[in-house]
Amino acid sequence: MLSRVGKLVPRFNIKSLPDNSYNVDLQRARRMFDEITHPELRDWTMLISAHTQHGYPRTAIALYDRMRSHIKKPDKLLLMSVAKACAAMSDLVKAKEIHDEAIRLGLGSDTLLGNSFIDMYTRCKCIDGAKKVFDNLKDRDVVTWTSMISCCVRQGLAKRGIMLFRDMQLNGVRPNSLTVASVLPACVELKNMKLGREIHGFVVTNGMEENVFVSSALVHTYASCSSIKQAELVFNNMSWRDTVLWNVLLTAYFAGNESEEGLRQFHQMRNEGVKLNVASWNAVIGGCVQNGLNELALDFLNQMQNSGFKPNKITFAAILPTCSNLESLKSGKEIHGYMYRHLYNDDLTAATALVFMYAKSGELELSERVFNMIKSKDTIAWNTMIIGNAMHGNGNQALRLFKKMLQRGITANSITFMGILSGCSHSCLVDEALVIFNSMSREHNVEPDVDHHSTMVDVFSRAGRLEEAYDFIQKMPMEPSASAWGALLAACKVYKNVGLGKIAAGRLFEIEPDNPGNYVLLSNILVSAKLWEEASEIRKLMRNKGIAKKPGCSWVESTEIYKFLEDMDMKMRLAGYVPNTDYVLQDVEPDEKIESLCSHSEKLAVAFALLNLNGQQSSIRIPQGFITLKMGTVPVVISAASLSNVARKKQEIFSQVQNVAANAYRLDWRSTVPENLIN
Repeated sequence: MLSRVGKLVPRFNIKSLPDNSYNVDLQRARRMFDEITHPELRDWTMLISAHTQHGYPRTAIALYDRMRSHIKKPDKLLLMSVAKACAAMSDLVKAKEIHDEAIRLGLGSDTLLGNSFIDMYTRCKCIDGAKKVFDNLKDRDVVTWTSMISCCVRQGLAKRGIMLFRDMQLNGVRPNSLTVASVLPACVELKNMKLGREIHGFVVTNGMEENVFVSSALVHTYASCSSIKQAELVFNNMSWRDTVLWNVLLTAYFAGNESEEGLRQFHQMRNEGVKLNVASWNAVIGGCVQNGLNELALDFLNQMQNSGFKPNKITFAAILPTCSNLESLKSGKEIHGYMYRHLYNDDLTAATALVFMYAKSGELELSERVFNMIKSKDTIAWNTMIIGNAMHGNGNQALRLFKKMLQRGITANSITFMGILSGCSHSCLVDEALVIFNSMSREHNVEPDVDHHSTMVDVFSRAGRLEEAYDFIQKMPMEPSASAWGALLAACKVYKNVGLGKIAAGRLFEIEPDNPGNYVLLSNILVSAKLWEEASEIRKLMRNKGIAKKPGCSWVESTEIYKFLEDMDMKMRLAGYVPNTDYVLQDVEPDEKIESLCSHSEKLAVAFALLNLNGQQSSIRIPQGFITLKMGTVPVVISAASLSNVARKKQEIFSQVQNVAANAYRLDWRSTVPENLIN
């Protein structure tokens, strides 16, 4: 031994090397190792293993490369250590090199080493490599089968994972608790509750129900498949439940729209002394937002911080939608400030949530600024900015973003095309929309679904090409949705097409018979055509069915109204504004029609806001307005007459109105961008 050590002082025993390594004194161990004149294979193995186990896989791989110049034939223990380092680094190139080395040394069919290689390829996301190792193993133990099942499930090959689970038992290998915990996520991916229950039966039969990993996987499986009662049953029978498991059930309640149960669960966690973590708070905050409890979500955010927890990127992604839902741009800016102070601006998830919040709040310029500051943009970030422009009717900009996205090598998905087609719709870019729609399956491997077809109907409808829209509906490869017929019906009102309006309304009465909007739209179309008796029949039909339309309202962000409106009405008329009484849907005298327009909710809201500007030039946002064509031009003319800018939004579509006279006489009618475009 001393002949190998040379001049090392004090005397060194190689057996002390792992002890020093396990004490995380790797530097000292490394110095001692470097003074060994001719290290043996086991010395290299211990040093490489120590670096891998203590979180230095890159150094472990570098040491292996250095070793190869001294030792030509590594053993399987050393190869296992290097395989773990490759797995930790997700270094597929090095992983294949190690695997080839094992085959060259005749170790390709070794079960222990093969199990390590399957795990290595799993971490490197290489299913083919794992399968190659698996197929070459003659003796497959429970670890081999479990590792291969886990690999398939992790890589999204749920069906193959389930087939392996069955083959495993046919080959006489009994699954253990880790096998069961590995295969259950496949049931979640396939939404196959029948198989999930079969595996649950296997668990009970084989006495595994007390195993925390198995029980946790069962709770997650039932919860993810909306079988919350079964999840509760397993959860309540568990002798030990950790915070993660509480969080799984908590999330399931909110995902199943059972917000009351979710809140009860959260309060129970606090009352029973469960150690809450950031994920617990994120679950309840996100759950409240999903279920429309926006103010409560903000309250929980305050409680979270008061409890000593710091929000993370998931918190911001969850809470920022509340700012646009509550029309509180101020709150959104405060959260942005917090993110800036705590260095979350570079986080992709948080930054993308900011982009959407600003766009949805009517601040497209701020949205674009945040987007441009994101260094590495993924598909979701590009989708968000495209949809933001679609919300604001900037179809050409949405197309430019799409082209730039493709040039950067980002893959477009189904949501990308929904955003682009929606932008084209609001900008009447029919030809461009057709090109995009036809390229989806041919160039991008995205098959148009019912939502894409419905949006194309909207494209034709907005442009006044109603016959083409109707023809497109008839040629749809699937059953037309309410959105498609609704787009056509709305266009029939604008373009006064009674015939197609009746057809569209008739189909809508079948698809959604309790939707009052469809009856009101058809009634309005008939009134505009002076078909009073038919319109009266539609209203009578609504009464007989007990269907009532909720009255519209307008909200406004800003701190005498009728007198002001009288003065403003005079200025508007001097500016050339003439009230359009075609959309007063009552058979009354012309003077009465004009008078009825004076008290429209949006007009009152704009007047109220202007009064509170105290003569200052500023901007007004009408975040939730019941905007109809009869009022569409009024905010524009008021804006021009009072030297203010108005941003108005009908549900999720904004119209930016600048105080330019030319804009006072152009009108774009707008509808809704689907809420699920970002989920």
